[in-house]
Amino acid sequence: MTAPVTPGGDLGDGTYRNPVLSADWSDPDVLRVGEDHYLTASSFGRAPGLPLLHSRDLVNWTLVGHALERLEPAAAFAVPRHDRGVWAPSLRHHDGRFWIFWGDPDHGVFQVNAPSVRGPWTAPHLVKAGRGLIDACPLWDEETGEAYLVHALAKSRAGVNNRLVGHRMSPDGEKVLDEGRILVDADRIPGWFTLEGPKLYRHDGWFWILAPAGGVATGWQGAFRSRSFFGPYEERIVLAQGDTDVNGPHQGGWVRTRRGEDWFLHFQQCGAYGRLVHLQPMRWDEDGWPVIGADGAPVRVHRKPDLPEQPPSRPAVDDTFPGGRFGRQWQWTANPGEGWASQHTGDGLRLGCVRSEHLDDLRSVPHVLTQRLPAGALTVEVGLRLDGAAAGARAGLVVLGDAYAWIGLERAGDGTVRLVHRFAPGNADRERDAARSRPVTGPEVRLRIGVTADARCRFSYTDGGAPVPLGPEFAATPWRWVGALLGLFAGAPAGGTGPAGTAVFTGFRVTPAP
Repeated sequence: MTAPVTPGGDLGDGTYRNPVLSADWSDPDVLRVGEDHYLTASSFGRAPGLPLLHSRDLVNWTLVGHALERLEPAAAFAVPRHDRGVWAPSLRHHDGRFWIFWGDPDHGVFQVNAPSVRGPWTAPHLVKAGRGLIDACPLWDEETGEAYLVHALAKSRAGVNNRLVGHRMSPDGEKVLDEGRILVDADRIPGWFTLEGPKLYRHDGWFWILAPAGGVATGWQGAFRSRSFFGPYEERIVLAQGDTDVNGPHQGGWVRTRRGEDWFLHFQQCGAYGRLVHLQPMRWDEDGWPVIGADGAPVRVHRKPDLPEQPPSRPAVDDTFPGGRFGRQWQWTANPGEGWASQHTGDGLRLGCVRSEHLDDLRSVPHVLTQRLPAGALTVEVGLRLDGAAAGARAGLVVLGDAYAWIGLERAGDGTVRLVHRFAPGNADRERDAARSRPVTGPEVRLRIGVTADARCRFSYTDGGAPVPLGPEFAATPWRWVGALLGLFAGAPAGGTGPAGTAVFTGFRVTPAP
C-alpha cells in the first residue's frame, strides 16, 4: 500500500496532516501529565522495549527513551520472537508514578512503573499469568478507591477471542483479586469480530472501554459504557473509514489536554510500513457518547490542538554513532548479549562479528540492530568497513521483514573482501544471492537503498566512484504484526576459533526522495 506521507505531520500554518507519526508505532496509547503528553507503543520481541515518546502539542513527537531494557522471561527472548513479547501496552499515571501494563500472549499480563517517564523503571512484574492474555489496561477509580484491570484474549493461545475480561486489581498494581468476568462478549453483538485492545477510563459517571474490532486492515473503533465496572455495557461504533482513504482506523487512546480539548490517537495499517499513527479530534454528543474525527470518519488535515507552539520534530532516524553509541531509535531483535557493540573514542558504530549458526537467515539472528522503516519515498545510506578477518565474516544494511534483502561486505576464503547482495523470500529458510559478489577497491563502501512510496527497494553502493546498482527491485514486506525494519548487522559463521573481528558503520542517514 502506498503511504501518502510528509516528513512530519506539522504543516506550519496551524494545521497538521495525518499521520503525525509516519512509522510503525503500533497500538499507541497516550497520556497527559501537566503540559506534557506521552505515548507508548507495542515493541513485540525487540529490545529495549516499550518506547516512550514526548510531545507538547500532540503533533510533534520525540523519542525520549524506553521503559523495558530487557524482555522477561529472559530465556524466551534470547532469540528473535518477532511477533511475540509486548502487545498493545497501556500508559497511565497514578500515585505520582508512571505505569505501563501490557499482555504477553505466551506468559501473561506484566507491568513496570517509575517516578519519571525517564525512569528508573522497575523490573517487569507478572500481574496475571496465563496464555492468550493480551492488551491489558488498568484503572484506578478516584471516586471509589478501587483498582481494576481489563484485557483481551488471543485465540491462538486462549482458544477464544472477541471478548474483554475484567478483574478487580490490588491498588498497588501487583495482582488481580478475582478470577475475572467477561465484560463484553462481542460474539453476541451482530457484525462484531476480533474485539481487542481495550483502554479503560472513568468519565461523566460511566466506566468507558474504548476498544477496536474488525481487524487491523479494515476495522473500526468501538466505545462501551456502563455504570458498573462489571456491566452490562452498551456499545457504539465511534470511528470508521467511511468514504475516506484511511483504512481500519482504530486501536489507540483518548487524551484531554490541559485546555480541555479531547483528542484520540490511533493507527492505520499501511502494508510494509506497518501501523502509522493518526491524531483525531474528539467531542461528546448530546447523549454523552464520544464522536471521533469528522462525525465518526477520520480526518487527513485538521487544525492543531489549542496548545502552545512546538518546534517541528519527529523521532530521530539519522545517526553518527558518536563514541560508538547508537541512538534511542535502535533496537536489537532479541535481548542483547555481550560483545555485540562496543564503545570507543571515535565516531562510528562498531559491531562484533558474532558467530552464529543462523547467519544465512537474518530473521533468526538476535544481533541485528534495527529501527522502524519510515513511510514514504526515501533514500537510506550508511558507510561500512569490515575488519572481521575470519572467513565468511560479513556485515551489512538490511530491509528486514517476512522477506528480507541486504547489501554489505563479506570476507572471502582467500582473505579478500567482496561486495555482496542477498535476499530471502518469505517462504525460504535461508538467503540466496540477489547479484554476483564483486571485489571492492577500498577499505570502506557506502551502502544505499532507494525506497519508493510503495516500499519497493533498489540497492546500490559506491567505493569511491559512481554509485553501482545491484540486483533486481525488492518489495519490502511486513512481519505478522510488525512493519518492515531497517537493520545493521555483523556476523561470522559458527565453528571458528578465536575472535571474528568487527565491522564499523558510519553516517547513517535517511533522506526524503526529491
